[in-house]
Order: sequence, then C-alpha cells, then structure tokens
Amino acid sequence: MKLSLLTVATVAGAAVAAPAPAEADALVGKVQGFDVSSYQPNVDFRAAYAGGTRFVMIKATEGTTYKSATFNTQYTSATSNNFIRGGYHFAHPDTSATAQCDYFLANGGGWTSDGITLPGMIDLEGTSGKPKCYGLSASAMIAWIKAFSDRYNARTGRYPMIYTSPDWWQSCTGNTKTFGTTIPLVLARWASSPGTAPGGWPYQTFWQNADTYKYGGDSEIFNGDMDQLKRFAKGG
Repeated sequence: MKLSLLTVATVAGAAVAAPAPAEADALVGKVQGFDVSSYQPNVDFRAAYAGGTRFVMIKATEGTTYKSATFNTQYTSATSNNFIRGGYHFAHPDTSATAQCDYFLANGGGWTSDGITLPGMIDLEGTSGKPKCYGLSASAMIAWIKAFSDRYNARTGRYPMIYTSPDWWQSCTGNTKTFGTTIPLVLARWASSPGTAPGGWPYQTFWQNADTYKYGGDSEIFNGDMDQLKRFAKGG
C-alpha cells in the first residue's frame, strides 16, 4: 500500500520527507475497486463511480499515533457516491497489537452489517527504517496478527481482512496457514494474474493487481460479482 506515512515523515525530517466463494486462480467476477490514503487527498469519487469503480479501501491509521488527515473527507465522499467502503490500518507489529486495534477502531476502522462497510484491513508489509519483519520471529509475528484479529473480532463480531504479499508472508510468518479459514485475504501481487494464494488461503478475496489506478491509489479487484461483494460487506 505504499510507504508508511510515519516512515515518510521520518525521511522528510532528514531530507525530503468469511470470503465470497470463488476459484483460486480465476476471478468469478471483476468488480473494480481501489485503495487510497493521504497521498491522494483529492480523489474524484463521483468520476470514479461513473467510471465503474465500486469499492474503496481508505487508510485510516498507522501504529497508535497516526490518523490520516484525509480519511474523514474521503470516507464521507465515498459514502455519498454510493461506494462500498472501509478503512485500513498500516500495522507496526513491533508494538502492541491490541492497542493498535483499539486505535484503529476509534478512528474509522469499525465494521457494521449495513451492506456498504467492508471489514477493517490490516496492512502487513515491510517499511524503511524498521528491521526485516519488524525484528520478530515467525511465531511472534503470528501471535501479533492473531492478537489484533481476535481483538477486532471481539469488538465488532467480524474478523479483519489481511493485506500482504506472498514474499512478506513467507519471510515473516513462515507461510503460516493459521488464518486461511477465518480471515479474508487481500493479495498484493502486481501481475497479470493473482497466481496461487500464500499460506492456508485457498484464494484471495481481493487482489491488488497494480500500484497505480486512473482515479488514484492502487487498483483492487474483488474475487466475485457485485452481489457477492454486497453479501461480503454485510457479513453473509
């Protein structure tokens, strides 16, 4: 999902600054969406919807101190333009999972069964300024993800989604299968096809297929049709 905002801020200081049914390697439908953050402060959601985009994932928080200054405006605009939308959290697994989950939930990451709200998403990837896998062993990383996910489920009645790449998942969790039957996967693979899902996931629920999109941010494709997306958002 791009660089951590906290990392960018650090660099700037120094210099410049339950998944819908689908096949594993073939999309049942092609519902187009995208993800955005404060890097895209002026998204034209009206034009995006008119152009066929139907869902958006919006960065809400990072760690326990950062809230996107553009989240509220982006979320409100997405809602008023009929998007299915949700928030995501850029994880820092070297600090408390439950504290980060609570911060995320307090600042836009919640879920309700209204049919237009996606469950929150944990963005799991490396970032500059941090050691590989945030200095955690595979077992410690798995425990961190489980603590965050269990906390989210306890407070919302739904598990969050996990965003990750196959390389990160292999390197930092040992390609664990712990979450494959309970947590929807948002697969980061910038390629012409999603390929094989990592870990215990039989398929991806969403596929981030490119790091650019014509309306801003990154391109995302839902692994199902529009009716399935609505059911997924509702929790069915």
